[in-house]
Formats: sequence, structure tokens, C-alpha cells
Amino acid sequence: MAAITVKGKGMQLDPPAAINRLVVAIVNSDDASALADRLVSRGFGVTRLDTAGGFLRRGNTTILIGTSVARLEDALATIQTVCRTRVISTFEAFAQSTPDMLPAVPIEVEVGGATVFICDVERTVYLGT
Repeated sequence: MAAITVKGKGMQLDPPAAINRLVVAIVNSDDASALADRLVSRGFGVTRLDTAGGFLRRGNTTILIGTSVARLEDALATIQTVCRTRVISTFEAFAQSTPDMLPAVPIEVEVGGATVFICDVERTVYLGT
């Protein structure tokens, strides 16, 4: 099955039959737009979901990418290039929980990077056309 060409964009996406991997990447929200843009420019279909969790209880973004096994390493390399770790200063989450406590002291924590899950896809079906 031939690749699907996106009209007006000059991009080609994997045909449904070629998509046999689902990449689930949980990334820092600060990196999400740049990552989605870079993946789309490289011909990947991307779905963004706003999520929350983790140590700092800050927003994350979960990026879903359907791809072929042949393009999997390209997707992973793109994620690794865009989602770099960095150190930020923040305040401890519980330091100001009662009025009689001293003001919180900033701590340095590492943020960024990505947690990536790769799942086998049994079948891909496009509906509604």
C-alpha cells in the first residue's frame, strides 16, 4: 500500500497497513509544541493529550505517534533531540502547608526528557472517510 500524501503539505504519512507501532511519549509541557512540530515536519502523525502527574505535580503532555517499525528509530531520535533534561529551581510542594511554617526554600530539580512506551499495533483502521 502506498504512502498517504497530505494535500498542500508535500508530506507523506505511513499508510494504515504500515503502522505497527504506537509510541506513547510523556514529555514536559514546555517541550510539547516543539516536539509535535518537529514530528509533523518529519511526516509523523501526532496526537497531543494534556496530562498531569509526577513529582512536581506539573502539567505534562502525552504525545501519541503511530508509525512503522522502519521509522521507529527516527521518531525516538526526534524525541531525544527535542526533549532535553534541564535543571530548574522550584519550591518544595509541602513546605508551605501550614501558616506557622517557615517560608519554603527553593530546591533544584531536573525536568524534561521523556518517558516513552512502545506498543505493538495489531491493526490500524481509519474510519469516517
